[in-house]
Amino acid sequence: MTTTVSGTAEVELAIGGMTCASCAARVEKKLNRMDGVSATVNYATEKAKVTYGGGVGVEDLVGTVEATGYTATPPAPAGSPSGTGEPADGAPETGELRSLRQRLVTAVVLAVPVVAMAMAPALQFAYWQWLSLTLTAPVVTYAAWPFHKAAFTNARHGAATMDTLISVGTSAAFLWSVWALFFGTAGTPGMTHAFELTVARTDGAGNIYLEAAAGVTAFILAGRYFEARSKRRAGAALRALMELGAKDVTVLRGGREERVPIGELREGMRFLVRPGEKIATDGTVVEGTSAVDASMLTGESVPVEVGIGDGVTGGTVNTEGRLVVRATRVGADTQLARMAELVEDAQNGKAAAQRLADRISAVFVPVVITLALATLGFWLGNGAGWTAAFTAAVAVLIIACPCALGLATPTALMVGTGRGAQLGILIKGPEVLENTRRADTVLLDKTGTVTTGRMTLLAVHTADGESETEILRLAGALEHASEHPVARAVAAGAAERVGTLPVPEDFAGVPGLGVRGVVDGHAVLVGRRKLMEERAVELPADLARAKNEAEAAGRTAVVVARDGRACAVLEVADAVRPTSAEAVARLKALGLTPVLLTGDNSAVAASVAREVGIDEVLAEVMPEDKADVVRRLQAEGRTVAMVGDGINDAAALAQADLGLAMGTGTDAAIEAGDLTLVRGDLRAAADAIRLSRKTLGTIKGNLFWAFAYNVGALPLAAAGLLNPMIAGAAMAFSSVFVVGNSLRLRGFRAAV
Repeated sequence: MTTTVSGTAEVELAIGGMTCASCAARVEKKLNRMDGVSATVNYATEKAKVTYGGGVGVEDLVGTVEATGYTATPPAPAGSPSGTGEPADGAPETGELRSLRQRLVTAVVLAVPVVAMAMAPALQFAYWQWLSLTLTAPVVTYAAWPFHKAAFTNARHGAATMDTLISVGTSAAFLWSVWALFFGTAGTPGMTHAFELTVARTDGAGNIYLEAAAGVTAFILAGRYFEARSKRRAGAALRALMELGAKDVTVLRGGREERVPIGELREGMRFLVRPGEKIATDGTVVEGTSAVDASMLTGESVPVEVGIGDGVTGGTVNTEGRLVVRATRVGADTQLARMAELVEDAQNGKAAAQRLADRISAVFVPVVITLALATLGFWLGNGAGWTAAFTAAVAVLIIACPCALGLATPTALMVGTGRGAQLGILIKGPEVLENTRRADTVLLDKTGTVTTGRMTLLAVHTADGESETEILRLAGALEHASEHPVARAVAAGAAERVGTLPVPEDFAGVPGLGVRGVVDGHAVLVGRRKLMEERAVELPADLARAKNEAEAAGRTAVVVARDGRACAVLEVADAVRPTSAEAVARLKALGLTPVLLTGDNSAVAASVAREVGIDEVLAEVMPEDKADVVRRLQAEGRTVAMVGDGINDAAALAQADLGLAMGTGTDAAIEAGDLTLVRGDLRAAADAIRLSRKTLGTIKGNLFWAFAYNVGALPLAAAGLLNPMIAGAAMAFSSVFVVGNSLRLRGFRAAV
């Protein structure tokens, strides 16, 4: 996607080869050093959004990225299969994920026996060390290749990351083991690593560290695979949004109806929309009347009545009558397409969360390498000889190789997400956890989140002497024959309260006003007050008061008349979920300030807010403005969590620091969110934040202890006192500790 604004141009580049958040930071820094260039690089979506000018072209941008050691792909031409900027099926990303899975399987299958033989002397038969070498070689070459490649790229640009640490540590362990086997004494038949945890200077020629090289590679590949699998879905929100539009449309040409693909629709063309069909694109009604369900786009819970001259939006659903619409906007100009662009902008603009391990590695790696070189120089300077000096230096590199560090994030995340799934909470990846701790404001969408998202019969007000059961039988029977959402709510409520409904003897819809008919020999009218006025039916004072109070509370008032006399007012509205008030109280208890955000009118919003205990309300907010509301709150210094379920929430969910999508909502909202609440119960939002905070705390604890074990053993290694079993035991114990600490998350309980 390329746009031009006042002398500058904007382009979105697909960046390849990034392995961590620091890679994205490096690309961003290089691009921003170019004259007239402003760039934002997102590691999660693997995209760079660049504004450029002053003689700089797209080729220059691509060249800069490639000179940094990564790949950059300019946008495909409009109309091409990948012109949306999203990976098509079978795109390279799929191949990369498959390759990573193959490397992981290879590493696990080969590393398990290597680690078992090294740690259990009973398994060390005469030539076990040579079998270990044979099994480890493919692991540290083929399986670990992505780490070596990334380390080389980082080294070329003077940077160090987790990849550098893994590559240096595993290579040192493997190469030293090869030297010890071929030129030292480790290759002697019958050689064993006795299970001794003594601190003593040993001859490095008899030590092998193959289990460290193989084990570390397998553990860290597992973490990378699960991370890549979740990252692969980063662009799914845009695909989900675009798939919501109609695929084909019935156009009117010369009085004939013709079904054509949506791509052939042009501005000014007239097209037909039957009841139940999606409106193909933005347009103006030129024939017919109906009710349009626009709740997914606008958040309005009540369907919008439309007639000749009214505008309609592509992607909304025609619920009732036959409409003929003249297209006013098509393709990228439609509201749905603009919303997709808002989601993309929000995703690209969200700062890529720097992984804690990478931040630590950026300092730890240079320190370890410096310490290894200093150790080598010290022992050589003291006349210890090359073998002893190299033994100590390599031991420093090996003990620094982060086996437990590789487990720290994936194990906690695996246990935390697994427990979350059991509770109906899906956590997308480790990068979302940091924001759960900092969040202080939670925006709650009204329709479908705080409320059920569907029209419900809430109350029945009858005139003096009238039976509620009889009124519901008559009104329900007549409304049952209508397709209008309000009519369906009345019919469903009536059937639930009185049972079987009679069949009308006569029925007719009055467009935009209601229905009329004959039920059990009675002439029945159900609809708006205007329908009653047209039929000269007066509303008694008590019913008029009930109608006014219902509308003041933001509810839809439906009047029922029988044989020319008004006999009841029915209240219909989007009902508040029974658990919403409790959920709001739990969110407050977590230190969050709840804010109700909705496209609905102020009266409805205020009524719902009072019912659930929310003090701050933002009503009548248009879909495209919801992301702006999030940005405004962020500019005030707040860290914003957003809970929503509709298409109209997707951009805000992506823009928010933490997006929580209701699993009962649209695919677009679910994919744009960071956490998905499968149960559709708002109480799960509080549980999700608690679980995420606890998982984050576990990850940080794991990282601390993983480094603590390594740092604690470094002085022993530098002193040449690190025997193989201490190295192996430290690696094993730190790994067991990390796994055990992570398993504590299985005890997390949802609040009752």
